[in-house]
Amino acid sequence: MSEYIRIAVDAMGGDNAPSSVVEGTLEALKENDRIAVYLVGKEEAVKACLAGKSYDQDRLSVVNATEVIENDDHPALAIKKKKDSSMTVALRMVHDGKADAFVSAGNTGAVLVGGQLLVGRLHGIRRPALAPLIPTMNGVALLIDCGANVDAKPENLVQFAKMGSIYMSEIMGVKDPRVGLVNIGAEETKGNRLVQEVYPMLKSLDDINFVGNVEARDIPAGAADVLVCEAFTGNVILKMYEGVAGALIATVKKAMMSSLKTKIGALLIKDELKATLKVYDTSEHGGAPLLGLNNLVVKAHGSSKAKEIKNTLLQCVPFYEKAIPARISAAISSSEEEA
Repeated sequence: MSEYIRIAVDAMGGDNAPSSVVEGTLEALKENDRIAVYLVGKEEAVKACLAGKSYDQDRLSVVNATEVIENDDHPALAIKKKKDSSMTVALRMVHDGKADAFVSAGNTGAVLVGGQLLVGRLHGIRRPALAPLIPTMNGVALLIDCGANVDAKPENLVQFAKMGSIYMSEIMGVKDPRVGLVNIGAEETKGNRLVQEVYPMLKSLDDINFVGNVEARDIPAGAADVLVCEAFTGNVILKMYEGVAGALIATVKKAMMSSLKTKIGALLIKDELKATLKVYDTSEHGGAPLLGLNNLVVKAHGSSKAKEIKNTLLQCVPFYEKAIPARISAAISSSEEEA
């Protein structure tokens, strides 16, 4: 598999594993011939999902792992004690150079712990950060951090801003991405001690396009391309976003089906309506990369179905091709030298 971008997938992670993980993997293999996948998990269960399916056997292998890290397992203990879990084995493959990326929809805490312990942090990175893409009226924005660092320090948020800016520039093709600090007001003096301390630090940077504070209500309008915050705030934003998006889509669909008149109208604008609602479908944007590690680790939603698994695997391709860890490492090293 050396000529491919090799992805180790936790086949047992997530609410719909292993069936949706296998289905999403097969769809990704059909869509992109640059990837090869190791499905890591209970061999019998994984192969049962593959039975009768057509796929390129040169690009898909099953790696047996006898244990599973469950959602209620303690993250650090699970990584240390369940050494033959699908997650631990897959992460170790990345560490050992047998895979270029890791994907899981399993226990978030275990992914964070395992990513740092087994894949390892880049030199100079104090705290890796989870960074999902969220929809806006301008396309998407990167929310960093959304789950890895609840008790972040100002210097952590500075690194988040730099990593997020590199990701949006190199992966999403956004020229000179606008970096905003999530706050409760636009004024420089607003917010708690953390954001008040980090604001002048971000303002002084020459290597990012800092646009100041961004209030939550301005996020959907696309006020910034990179949204910097600590994980508690980020996770609340992400969950609220997902909830509102789901409610909005359900409400629109219900309204369109409420009468003969609306059904006819829905039929007339079906393609446009579908395209509009697709923007707010979180499964379209794949998982959240854990930025700041030596190699790519991506956390997909625990409730991921095949489409999100597919998109999560596909997002590994540009990350690998653009050598994002090396670019982040170079940016952080340059900053330390200037300091």
